[in-house]
Amino acid sequence: MTKHLEREDGTVVCERCTVADSPRARLRGLLGRGGLPSGEGLLLRPCASVHTCFLSFSIDVVLLDGDDRVMAVVERLPPWRLAGRRGARAVLELAAGEALRHCLVPGERLVVT
Repeated sequence: MTKHLEREDGTVVCERCTVADSPRARLRGLLGRGGLPSGEGLLLRPCASVHTCFLSFSIDVVLLDGDDRVMAVVERLPPWRLAGRRGARAVLELAAGEALRHCLVPGERLVVT
């Protein structure tokens, strides 16, 4: 299911956000894709950590708490790496550079619309 992801003030963070909320969708993740275009993302929930094993491209990882508040941002996570945070309840995967482009910072709340 594709949604928009916005800040509380309505500014769009991710124009085409796929929500992976089933075990199968979370397991699949970004595997088999050649890249993640600007404006597109994958929201994994529930999820506390991700890996980039078998990917051929870097991604930005945004770790969210149970209220969809940004806990941490990992920019340009390269292939074959891990990112996670204790207490995270969801993970947003974006194209490398998107977190900086949208100035995502810890503490702000995101809303799925």
